[in-house]
Amino acid sequence: METCPKLTPIQALLLRSAARCADGRVIPPDTLRGGARVKALTALMRRGWIKPAGSGHALTDAGYVVAGRKRPALTEDLQPVEPPGDLQLLGNIPIRPGSKLAALVVAMRRPHGATCLQLILSTGWQPHSVRGAISTLRRRLGLNVVLTRNAAGERVYRLLGRT
Repeated sequence: METCPKLTPIQALLLRSAARCADGRVIPPDTLRGGARVKALTALMRRGWIKPAGSGHALTDAGYVVAGRKRPALTEDLQPVEPPGDLQLLGNIPIRPGSKLAALVVAMRRPHGATCLQLILSTGWQPHSVRGAISTLRRRLGLNVVLTRNAAGERVYRLLGRT
């Protein structure tokens, strides 16, 4: 009697979507980031269902079996799909583009900086979270963040670069 292997919902999604691709490429959704992405891909590789291929991963024969599909016959007109690079740098700062922290950095890079209210609106964070993120940028990444006050008395944060 053959038993179905235990899969998390993310692992099942990755296997099914890769099995539908013509070249068997594993393309994780944009919402799967950081440690969760690494953990899901590592678990699939450990079981032998995916293997490294180029800059991404591809299904193995065992992966197709688990997904319940047969490996498609490749034709010459099919080109492999390259997944987008998700661990790029924002300029010279190691922050994932499109993240809330990236929005914070972009807003503070403007010539006149950004007020605390502008940072709150661009990220959707609470004021204490914005201040904590700025502190993290200064402490961990060594960025030079200058705090001044505008004519209305509001805090204005500007990013000058690395210290």
